[in-house]
Amino acid sequence: MMSKLITVFSRAVCYLPILLLLQLLSFPILAQSQEKTDRFLEKLVRRNADDQLKMILNYPDSFRYQLIYTKIDRNKKNEPSFRNYYFHVDPSLYFNPASMVKLPTALIALEKLNDLHIDGLDRSTPMFTDSGYEKQTAVAVDASSENGLPSIGHYIKKVFLVSDNEAYNRLYEFVGQELLNKRLWEMGYHQTRIVRRFVTMNEEQNRHTNPIRFIKNGRPIHQQPGLYNSMPFDFSTKVLIGNAHYNREDSLIHEAMDFTTHNNFPLEDMQQVLQAVLFPQSVPASKRFRINEADHRFLLEYLAKLPSQSHHPHYDTAEFFDSYAKFFLFKAGRSKIPEYIQDFNKTGWSYGFLTDVAYIRDTLNKVEFMLSGTIYTNRDGILNDDKYEYEETGYPFFKKTGEIIYSYELKRKRKFRPKF
Repeated sequence: MMSKLITVFSRAVCYLPILLLLQLLSFPILAQSQEKTDRFLEKLVRRNADDQLKMILNYPDSFRYQLIYTKIDRNKKNEPSFRNYYFHVDPSLYFNPASMVKLPTALIALEKLNDLHIDGLDRSTPMFTDSGYEKQTAVAVDASSENGLPSIGHYIKKVFLVSDNEAYNRLYEFVGQELLNKRLWEMGYHQTRIVRRFVTMNEEQNRHTNPIRFIKNGRPIHQQPGLYNSMPFDFSTKVLIGNAHYNREDSLIHEAMDFTTHNNFPLEDMQQVLQAVLFPQSVPASKRFRINEADHRFLLEYLAKLPSQSHHPHYDTAEFFDSYAKFFLFKAGRSKIPEYIQDFNKTGWSYGFLTDVAYIRDTLNKVEFMLSGTIYTNRDGILNDDKYEYEETGYPFFKKTGEIIYSYELKRKRKFRPKF
């Protein structure tokens, strides 16, 4: 498959000649494109777009945006049915999933706990991470938790509340790279690949995960030795992005950045994972996570919970404001979230890519829908320079597309209103 080179410009008129040139010269078309677009969704978004959003929509090869709108209808028994509409959705078009990989990692961590069937071992059991290989670090305390100790449950709270990287790393280490990927492939997510922590490590170091101990009231409950994944991954498709990048030594390299061995998580897979955890009966049995009812309620609570509503961990809401990780409808301008709207979601942002996969429900107006999207905002085409147009282009893209779908949902007729 041909390499993918991405250069992004976010301001409209003055960049149009350059954009057109780049589209002709810099973006080879994949021989087997799998792009899906539903005319209904495209017309709905374009018809209601402002000038800035129209500019983005007119340059899909530059902004690499993808959107999935999931319409939800209920029957008289309040059972939901789902229909997806797509706009430039292509699983072969790489975008960096960033923190989105934390969602399935958290779910499979809870699965693994349940599958162990050990008395006294649950998401609240204190978990102590040791080190057993190069670059690994140990964890014995967590001052942000109520008892000062780390646990699977507390790490999941931090992952969903503010997308904490260290918490994800510890969940990744508990699950292990092999189980994490085998389980996702077993569920049908064959293009998804999670192979990296969010800390500087090479491919081999990420294959090794730490020894872990669970101790309750001074008594060892379970010990897990360091794990190693010898399973090969298919890195045959080269993925190159941008026209220059800063390397780990902060040197500017005048070449595209190589994402070939990075994490991969297509947008359709993300949407299905969130739907599976929120509405397990709506997906085939093979795609359901093995999570007990108590853990399911816990997940629903923290997928929607806001930083200001959390006490352990406690957050400075000047930095972690309520819409910090709520892109659709709210992030741009730090919009206040009405009490009657709940946003069950996960977001990711890195290397100029922004992604949000959400289930939004309005308990006042009896409205519900899912919306999933990603966009690339990197005007200078340089990776790792921390100069991305998140504020100017990315967050407004999510806010405006979210408003369009929400407005449509408020007006559309339903035979049966949802009962929340």
